[in-house]
Amino acid sequence: MMSEEVVCRKRRLSSFQIIILGFAGVILLGALLLMLPLSATAGCVTPFHEALFTATSAVCVTGLVVQDTGSYWSVFGQTVILTLIQIGGLGVVTVAASFALLSGRRISLMQRSTMQDAISAPKVGGIVRLTRFILRGTFLIELLGALAMLPVFCRDYGWRGVWMAVFHSISAFCNAGFDILGTESNRYPSLTGYAGSPVINITIMLLIVIGGIGFLTWDDIFENKLRFHRYRMQSKVILVTTGLLIFLPAVFFFFSDFSALPAENRLLASFFQSVTPRTAGFNTVDLPAMSGASMGVMILLMLIGGSPGSTAGGMKTTTLAVLLSNAAATFRQRDSAQFFGRRVDGSAVKTAATILTMYLALFFSGGVFISVYEDLPLSSCLYEAASAVGTVGLTLGITPQLHIPSQMVLISLMYLGRVGGLTLVYAAVSTKKAGSAKLPQESITIG
Repeated sequence: MMSEEVVCRKRRLSSFQIIILGFAGVILLGALLLMLPLSATAGCVTPFHEALFTATSAVCVTGLVVQDTGSYWSVFGQTVILTLIQIGGLGVVTVAASFALLSGRRISLMQRSTMQDAISAPKVGGIVRLTRFILRGTFLIELLGALAMLPVFCRDYGWRGVWMAVFHSISAFCNAGFDILGTESNRYPSLTGYAGSPVINITIMLLIVIGGIGFLTWDDIFENKLRFHRYRMQSKVILVTTGLLIFLPAVFFFFSDFSALPAENRLLASFFQSVTPRTAGFNTVDLPAMSGASMGVMILLMLIGGSPGSTAGGMKTTTLAVLLSNAAATFRQRDSAQFFGRRVDGSAVKTAATILTMYLALFFSGGVFISVYEDLPLSSCLYEAASAVGTVGLTLGITPQLHIPSQMVLISLMYLGRVGGLTLVYAAVSTKKAGSAKLPQESITIG
C-alpha cells in the first residue's frame, strides 16, 4: 500500500519539480562529500555551511567561494568540485539521461518531456538526438580547450599542468569560474597571473562564449553552417545580442579602465572583462580597482547572463532582447515586438517582464540584507548579490568574510539563479488548475 502511494506521488511530480529536486539532491550529496577529511588538504572536516556553499556554487556554476579552491581543497576535493561543475553545467536531467543512453535503456515519454524542459528545447521530437549531440559537443569542446591551454600550464607547473588545463577548460565551458591557481601565500588569484597571455585569455573567452550561447544555437550552427538566414529566430537574436554585449562593454572598459596597461594587454583585459560577467566569474585584473561606472556595467552584464538552454545563468539574453524590442514597438505604436521579420508572441513578453522583476527583486533584496547584516557598503553587497543570482562568481573580496546568514542568502540566490525563478514557480503551482473564468476589465494608466 505504501509503495503504491510512493509510486503515485512520483508520477505526480512535474518535470519542473524533478529539475529543482535533482539540483537540490546533487548539491546535498556534493556538500557531504566535501565535508570528508579526504577533501581538504589539511585532512580536517570542513564545516557543513562551507561545504554547502562550495557545492551550491559548483552545481549552480557560479564560482563564489569561501575557501580558496587551489590551496584548501585536495585533489579529491577538486575532483568532486569539477564533477559538480560538469553536472551543473550540462544540467542534472541531461547527465541522468546520458547514463540511460549509455546503458542502452529506452527513454520514456515523461523522461523526454523533462529533458525538453531542462534544455529549453522547442519540442519533444528529436530530443534524444539533441542530447547525444550536446554530450559529444561538450566533451569535444572541453578537450580542445584543455589541449590549447596545456602547453602554457605544463610550462609553468610541469605534469600538474595537465590537471590545471582540464580543470580550467571544464570550468570555463560550464561558465563556472572556479580556478585552482591559488596557494597559501596567494589566495583567490583567479587568472590575474595570465593577464598578458593571449593563449589563456582567448581560449577561456571562447569556451565561455560557446558554453553560454545555448545548445539549440549550437544545433543551428552545426546544421546550417554560415547560412545565417536559415537559423531559427531565437538563434539569430542570441548571436546578435551576445555580440553586442561583448563588443560594446569592451569598448567602454578599454577607454574607462586599464589605461596603465600596454596596448595588447589592455585590449585583452577589456574583452575578457566584457565576456566573463556572462556568466563565468574569472578575472584577469584587480576588480576593486575598477571604476564605479565599470562596476555598474558589470552588475548589469551579470544580471543579463547567458542564453537559454546553455551552461550560463542570469535572466538570459533573450529576455533583454524581447523587452527592448517590445519597448521599441511601443515607441513606434506597434502591436507586438518583432525580430528579423517575425512577430514575438505576447506571452513571451509577459514571461520576460516577470523574469526581469524576479531577478531585480532577488538581486536588490539580497544585496540590502547583506549590507545591513554585515554593515558593508551597499554597492559592494549589490555586486556580490548580482554575482550570485546571475551565477557569475565575480567578487570584490567580501564573500569569504561573510557570516553564515549572509552565506545562506548567497546560497539561495545561486540556487534560484541556476534553476530559474520561473521553474520554481511552475514547480510550486504545477498541480493547481488555473480558473477559466475572467474578471471584469478596467483601464489603468501606465507612465
